[in-house]
Amino acid sequence: MSGTARVLLFASAREAVGAPQIDWPVPDRGLAVSEILAALLRRYPRLRPIAAHSRFLVNSEYVRGTRARVRPGDEFAIHPPYSGG
Repeated sequence: MSGTARVLLFASAREAVGAPQIDWPVPDRGLAVSEILAALLRRYPRLRPIAAHSRFLVNSEYVRGTRARVRPGDEFAIHPPYSGG
């Protein structure tokens, strides 16, 4: 069995993918942030240089490292550096 996680993309990550969010297939056991990120970078290579400097959140919580798990129904957000005024 599997489901989907919602991937939220902000600023330049949104531009690289061409959408503000995508639904990503995730098995019931979940995927480590490193696994979902690797899959996203294979599908969206323009995201690679952005992801190298981004912060990641799972269900609105910042994650340290890439071992946290993303499970079906979760939100995984990519926040690249951005500024505003």
